Amino acid sequence: MDEVRPTSGAPAHGLVPLFPPGLQAIYGECRRLYPEQANPLQVTAIVKYWLGGPDPLDYISMYRNMGCPAQDVQEHWHYVSFGLSDLYGDNRVHEFTGADGPSGFGFELTFRLKREAGETAPPTWPAELMQGLARYVFQSENTFCSGDHVSWHSPLDNSESRIQHMLLTEDPQMQPVHTPFGTVSFLQIVGVCTEELQAAQQWNGQGILELIAGGPWLITDMRRGETIFEIDPHLQERVDMGIETEGSNLSGVSAKCVWDDLSRPPDDEEDSRSICIGSQPRRLSNKDTEQIRETLRKGLEFNSKTALPPISSQKQNHERSQSRKDSLESESSAAIIPHELVRTRQLESIHLKFNQESGTLLPLCLRGRLLHGRHFTYKSINGDTAITFVSTGVEGAFATEENPYAAHGPCFNCFRSNSFS
Repeated sequence: MDEVRPTSGAPAHGLVPLFPPGLQAIYGECRRLYPEQANPLQVTAIVKYWLGGPDPLDYISMYRNMGCPAQDVQEHWHYVSFGLSDLYGDNRVHEFTGADGPSGFGFELTFRLKREAGETAPPTWPAELMQGLARYVFQSENTFCSGDHVSWHSPLDNSESRIQHMLLTEDPQMQPVHTPFGTVSFLQIVGVCTEELQAAQQWNGQGILELIAGGPWLITDMRRGETIFEIDPHLQERVDMGIETEGSNLSGVSAKCVWDDLSRPPDDEEDSRSICIGSQPRRLSNKDTEQIRETLRKGLEFNSKTALPPISSQKQNHERSQSRKDSLESESSAAIIPHELVRTRQLESIHLKFNQESGTLLPLCLRGRLLHGRHFTYKSINGDTAITFVSTGVEGAFATEENPYAAHGPCFNCFRSNSFS
């Protein structure tokens, strides 16, 4: 990336207007807030993502916000991304789906950083932080929502700061904009300490944001040395009460996890045909194999389009028709094995494996979710494996009180009654 200032003049090579409609709409909202800063400092991707570069965000604009003394809002730097939404409308990055839905991923990121005394220009490290989050969104196609959290496990500015994680909320000043390519909202990154992240996981992100230091505009202070619970110990009581009465609104996380079926050995050790169920292959019978072949043959007879070869690396994210998904949605198993041929199986014994951070969330799963009649899902970051804990009243579960362990394809359900102690 490199720092530039917007310039006037003819568009490069005459390919696109100077301000494509999507870009112009976001600039318009920025100019509403900062009419005196028509030419803000920017960080821009030297090689654009749609030309094979590594950075999904075309630009990050950086504004000086004077704050609002009447509301106890201190002076700060305000960062705004350009690229998670559809800036151009010509399918170079995002599939154009019309003006009525979300533009691209439907949001852009913002960040507010406390301005230190004597600073005359904004630090540029937040731009790389925003690019990192954008890479995750593009590579996983998982979108962010207000109240989400990001476990970063490192000081956001690579210093010795205690601010090592992030919560996301609606930007308090920027309003959603409607573009010819859809609607764009603005999600603000808020830096938090480890203890604050854990409280957000166990209760809810929005509740913690209402308690957090940083004023009503949630300005991140990288020099903040105390957590909100150290500043005001009574806040822990409010969080504990919220967990007890409301439970947690964290319905699942991306994790390193696998499950093994210990109750069913392979049917035929010499049969090499298998499909992956969790981390353990299940052998297919000859009947299953013939059914799959017949289903695929019929599908090919009605499909006159030529099959395309796999598209690798970054090109995959912006040259194929994209399907936006929530963070716990399955990615590929239904495309490999016809859904009607994957049976739900009741299991007698299973072996669950989680990485350490995911394992520490099991008490949250029990106390904050199942005890309140909700579910909790671990979605593997390495494939389609999903482990979902369900309790009484959860709709769509294939595990029940009579059959507490059940699997459907790579997805596993574990039932626990919400009356357990």
